[in-house]
Amino acid sequence: MFSHLMVARRFAPLFWCQFFSAFNDNFVRNMLAMLILFRLGDEHAGPLITLAVGIFILPSIFLSGLGGEMADAHDKAMLARRLKFAEIFVQMIAAAGFVFGSVPLLYLALFGLGVIAALFGPIKYGLLPEQLETSELPAGNALVEAATFIAILCGLIAGGYAASHGREPIGIVVQLMAIALACWGASRFIPFKGPAAPGLKVHKNVLVSTGTLVRELKLDVPMWRGGLAVSWFWMVGAVALSLVPIIIRERTGGGIDVETAISALFAIGIAIGSVAAAAAAHGTISLRPVPYAAFGMALFLLDLGLATHGLAKATGEIGLGDFFRSVSGLRIAFDVVGLAIAGGVFVVPAFSAVQARAPADHRARVIAAVNIMNSIFMVAGSLLTAVLQSKLIGLSEPVLLALLGALNLGAGFVLIRWGYTRIQINA
Repeated sequence: MFSHLMVARRFAPLFWCQFFSAFNDNFVRNMLAMLILFRLGDEHAGPLITLAVGIFILPSIFLSGLGGEMADAHDKAMLARRLKFAEIFVQMIAAAGFVFGSVPLLYLALFGLGVIAALFGPIKYGLLPEQLETSELPAGNALVEAATFIAILCGLIAGGYAASHGREPIGIVVQLMAIALACWGASRFIPFKGPAAPGLKVHKNVLVSTGTLVRELKLDVPMWRGGLAVSWFWMVGAVALSLVPIIIRERTGGGIDVETAISALFAIGIAIGSVAAAAAAHGTISLRPVPYAAFGMALFLLDLGLATHGLAKATGEIGLGDFFRSVSGLRIAFDVVGLAIAGGVFVVPAFSAVQARAPADHRARVIAAVNIMNSIFMVAGSLLTAVLQSKLIGLSEPVLLALLGALNLGAGFVLIRWGYTRIQINA
């Protein structure tokens, strides 16, 4: 099924469009993070990097509802083309931010990319159930998640390298524009399917559309719980990805090569977990693995916190070889891979169930409501983490990771209480 989907026009253009979009977002975000960490040397790097995550996610809270209404009222492929064309101009701001080494310009570009991502989210995930059979949804979602995190890896590598070695700005500018053009080009091959709800009125007030969609989702208890589960995954991922780079930098002395290697392991782990979840589904959507995957995330987060809590503050920088020759380095790498695999197993069936249950003429709005919840969870988690990291409270990153692990244990028990170990949706 994986190989069949990758050559089918009903899936492949969307796959590559999402790949280039995720690459682009993370290229800019990591370029900003590395500028803060390694070029500017800001002593408040942790909260600033966490803030970058919040800035990117914030538009999704207010614009996902609008995106969902637009996606149901109009042809999704047409909207995808327009959004990806607009992304070219946002990329120009990112290019200017890199050329001038301007953190504010990169924050502005990140916010613009967040706006486009908020509007594009209901489109891409609404297209999957339109183009694929129910039995293909786990495989399609697994490939999209794998593409997303492999693109994150590539974006992290490229963004980190650009920030630390970018002595020829014109080359980085060309690269940024090439990514945006490739994304727009891929979007032009997504097949038109027509609007799912052609008579739908799109609210001009984004607060109205946001509130309406969340209230409607809450009325459907299974989908509301599914949305909460998916949102929990994205919050855990956002917080963990903001904490781990700080730990590597401050507790082990790892440089950009170590940061990149750990990010690569996380992306590969998510891909492995996503594909494994789809392969184990055998044409069904089963929520049975989800609570146990939450327990898996909890154990790896707890161990990651314990593994780094006792480490003294690094006094110098170490290379990739020294990092992986150390016991603590191997333990960190093992925990990151385990966390990522468990995350992939968690999110693929949870989100596939939401897509499968949503009515066809309301699907994009359901996905938009879930995206709003995702964003609220991620922004709240990022902001709370930034506060806990600040001098006001001063919790260390290892303690925060262990606390996140403890919360995942509670989440797993809640999912069992909701009956997730017994729920299965057949094709």
